[in-house]
Amino acid sequence: MKVVVLGAGVVGVTSAWYLAEAGHEVTVIDRQPFSGFETSFANGGQISVSHAEPWANPGAPRQILHWLGREDAPLLFRPRASLRQWSWGLKFLFECLPARTRRNTLQILRLALYSRAELQALRARTGIEYDHRERGILHLYTDPQELEAALARMELSRAHGFDLQALTAAQCVALEPALAYSQVRLAGGTYSPADESGDAHLFSRRIEELCREAGVQLLFQSTILRVLSEGNSICGVRIRHVEGAHETVRGDAYLACLGSFTPLLVQPLGVRVPVFPVKGYSITVPVEYEDGAPQVCLTDEGGKLAISRLGERLRVAGTAELDGYDAAINAVRCMAILSRAEALLPRGGDYSRAQCWAGLRPATPGNVPVIGRTHLTNLYLNTGHGTLGWTLACGSAHAIADLISGRKPEVDFNFRGS
Repeated sequence: MKVVVLGAGVVGVTSAWYLAEAGHEVTVIDRQPFSGFETSFANGGQISVSHAEPWANPGAPRQILHWLGREDAPLLFRPRASLRQWSWGLKFLFECLPARTRRNTLQILRLALYSRAELQALRARTGIEYDHRERGILHLYTDPQELEAALARMELSRAHGFDLQALTAAQCVALEPALAYSQVRLAGGTYSPADESGDAHLFSRRIEELCREAGVQLLFQSTILRVLSEGNSICGVRIRHVEGAHETVRGDAYLACLGSFTPLLVQPLGVRVPVFPVKGYSITVPVEYEDGAPQVCLTDEGGKLAISRLGERLRVAGTAELDGYDAAINAVRCMAILSRAEALLPRGGDYSRAQCWAGLRPATPGNVPVIGRTHLTNLYLNTGHGTLGWTLACGSAHAIADLISGRKPEVDFNFRGS
């Protein structure tokens, strides 16, 4: 078949690769000059199966109330006159119920384990390089109560095949000696030795190269104007190239991987997607002292930050801001990340040279991505991965390639339309 992929973030371009591997003729359309330029550009860098528990959990409402009015809060809700925002927020609260959280955690965990295995297989098959590290993720806790709750949740992950270890504060420092300089008092941590890290943007560009070699047609700097339908199927995509020329791209199947913008594109077709943008921030600093920069990937649960060593750079990412489609950088929120990083890892990098970035994560209320068919016979979705787009990219891509090819995916997941 000829498959048209809409969007070339890490999820879109990886989907194109798996579709090409499956023998399809693939065309990718994206408004940016290359792949992985928006949400995938400067994210936290973690392949984090250990982050399977969604933001929507029983403790979230209390935390949100505690953070109200704080511009530097890890999770910030900015009320807007938007029915979509308020509807999403109410659904988020519903997903915080214990039974919903458990269901969503298991869905994400299964897909994440599958995705990490797929990434490892792809790496072995292609030799792809993207500043990856295979040293696990160390979750750091400063609040003893939060640590106790995390240890209580460990059994759910272990029961479903995921290795998670409890560590004392001293064991955390022994595992990552850079923490010896920390000004933050640790209560303890958990360690997921099989987790990984890497540069999602660099990965996207490398996959882009593999796609070219596989004969994938990449239409960059091409804006999608609208999707054309006829009866109960899609008959084409109207686009505008950078030089101003218009074109209608046609295929046998169409796959929407436009992140936060997916709902805006497919809603006129009668397709509802429960995705809303949640803005995240990151800083990237050059490593200055080798003994002070972490070798192990870190998650600071107190500050809600992901910290990854990417070659000679340190990436610190986090916070969630529900503020519509505004991707502008808020200096206060970036400074909050910078201050916390300096306190946790004083010798982690040259913080005076920090580069700030913000991107829109496509989040569903329960953090479970939307993957599968729509009511239109040839329109498919692969979106809504929230903070785990990089973690779930390969598994989601392989699964949607299977579905489009008429095969049953290997992973136990609640695919849309199945």
